[in-house]
Amino acid sequence: MGDMAEATIHDDFATGALDSDLWVDHYLPQWTTPERSAARYDWQGDGLRLRIDADQPAWRDADGAMRVSNLQTGTFSGALDSDRGTHRHRLDGLRVVTPQPTRRLWTPTSGEVSVRVSASADPTVMVGIWLVGFEASDPADSGELCIAELFGDKIGPETSTVRVGIKAHHDPRLVDEIRDIPLAIDATEPHTYGVTWSADVIEFSVDGRVVMTSAQRLNYEQQLMIDLFEFPNGPERAPQSYPKTALIHSVRATSAT
Repeated sequence: MGDMAEATIHDDFATGALDSDLWVDHYLPQWTTPERSAARYDWQGDGLRLRIDADQPAWRDADGAMRVSNLQTGTFSGALDSDRGTHRHRLDGLRVVTPQPTRRLWTPTSGEVSVRVSASADPTVMVGIWLVGFEASDPADSGELCIAELFGDKIGPETSTVRVGIKAHHDPRLVDEIRDIPLAIDATEPHTYGVTWSADVIEFSVDGRVVMTSAQRLNYEQQLMIDLFEFPNGPERAPQSYPKTALIHSVRATSAT
């Protein structure tokens, strides 16, 4: 696909090899080291399986024991020890550890995204599907479209809670607008989580049904991220079982500009 901000994505993860023209298999690699940011994954016939393995290192010492396997559609950072980079998740001394080239593999300013996933009911994990501000144009261009956050302890066979909405982060033009929506689904089964955003409307959907609409506007480059987190300090089951997994069945996305 090449270095393109404007493109249509149709990825069913059917080839047994990751499309390096679209995906970076590291989680925000600028803020840590490659062995810590690298995703663990394999193929299961009907998609790509993200894994948290027993021997997987924590993503970043300053963020505690959190571990993550992630795919994202670009990278951007400043030079070594700079404070510039995509998704500055904290401001208490965050600095670039591994400088990244600017790769715009898919960084639209408006469009439509739908991701079909089977999440995990393990209470220590979360599946996240986000569009986050790329920030190459301006550090204020940092707002996030939270397409879905699926916490394992909020997933059940009859009802699962899906978190959707907008996170302002460092964008003074936005306000946090997040909703936890209980739905009559089992999120460990395949379901499709989506967003459509433009100059007119932002609509979040689950299985094609709109579950939230916002009048706020994000009109700058966004980077798609799909990830599996483990929070070991959260609720635990004994004994712990590894690998902890989530399955990405497909990604469909179109940039309007």
